[in-house]
Amino acid sequence: MKPLGDLGMRSRITILMSGSVVLVTVGFITDWWWLIGIGAWMLIAAGLIEMIYRP
Repeated sequence: MKPLGDLGMRSRITILMSGSVVLVTVGFITDWWWLIGIGAWMLIAAGLIEMIYRP
């Protein structure tokens, strides 16, 4: 059984990745570069958390 903190970290990574997909998609559709940039940084943050926090 995984500790409860692990489930919280997994949900944060999932939320960051889902949010980044939404922001990048909306940014491409509306041609707003700042949304694409925020989505890219969210994806980078999710990747770093995933690499650093290995359960």
